[in-house]
Amino acid sequence: MPNNKRKNRGNKNKEVTMTPSNEKDTPIQDYEDDDIEEMQEADLKKLIRTLRSSQKQILELHKSLMDKIENLSRANEILRRNQNETKQLVQQETVIVTEVKNSIDQMKNTIESLTNRMGEAEERISDLEDREQERIQSDQRKEEEIRNLKHIVGNLQDTIKKPNIRVLGVPEGMEREKGLEGLFSEILAENFPGLEKDREILVQEAHRTPNKHDQKRSSPRHVVIKLSTVKHKEKILKCAREKCQITLRGSLIRLTDFSSETLQARREWRDIAQVLRENNCQPRILYPEKLSFVNEGEIKTFHSKQKLKEFVVTRPALQKMLKDVLHTETKKHGHQYERR
Repeated sequence: MPNNKRKNRGNKNKEVTMTPSNEKDTPIQDYEDDDIEEMQEADLKKLIRTLRSSQKQILELHKSLMDKIENLSRANEILRRNQNETKQLVQQETVIVTEVKNSIDQMKNTIESLTNRMGEAEERISDLEDREQERIQSDQRKEEEIRNLKHIVGNLQDTIKKPNIRVLGVPEGMEREKGLEGLFSEILAENFPGLEKDREILVQEAHRTPNKHDQKRSSPRHVVIKLSTVKHKEKILKCAREKCQITLRGSLIRLTDFSSETLQARREWRDIAQVLRENNCQPRILYPEKLSFVNEGEIKTFHSKQKLKEFVVTRPALQKMLKDVLHTETKKHGHQYERR
């Protein structure tokens, strides 16, 4: 009997050892209850080790999964926070965008208002420019009319004065005895004996100018002699230029013929003559339109202001004296040129 039992155990061992070799890699095998009862102690130990190894792997896998779950939770929390922060930033940006949009709308409204005002201002400026242009044209027409009127008046004055002779230097009251016509005849007799006998020379009218005598005026008023013809006037003036010095009862007088242009030219010397007079330069306005004055002990005579300016440049003291008045004259003529 014992031998049979040993044989059976040996057969069982053989049966156990005859299991396929590839079953070693299988962690857990499916065993029936009968199989488990027939298993040997070694196989149980092996099975227990396999179960422990599997349990260990399961625990490690569980730990790894839990770590991953925890990391995912943290990542999810960070993502949630980021989402909240992003949401807040989006809200802030939305507020900023809204404010910017409102500011842009206000700026658009302001620009539109300014554009409208600029349009109105441009229209006003255009109207003012049109009015200014009309005023300039009106002033130009008025100036042209004034120039034409002056020219007409000058022509009329020249026409009226053509046969006239002015006698300068006749003392006031001398005409009481013979009258101005008699004095003129005396002048002709004293200076031009041949003309005095010319019966064709007739005096139509004689008077002093201005009509009213100014007691404060040191020089006598001019005597205006109106002759019958221009031919006689020119004849007398020619003789006067040839004789140079004309006298009346021994006193020097002067015969002149002042047209409107000559009078205007003489007037233009007045400001310069006044400055020279204030500085004791003894200025005189000679016939027809020359300026004479004393400079450094010599008498200087100038026919035009240009010649005077050229001379003044060489005399520093005189240049300083006449600087303002010559500059004013230059500026005045410049404005007249621009207007023309």
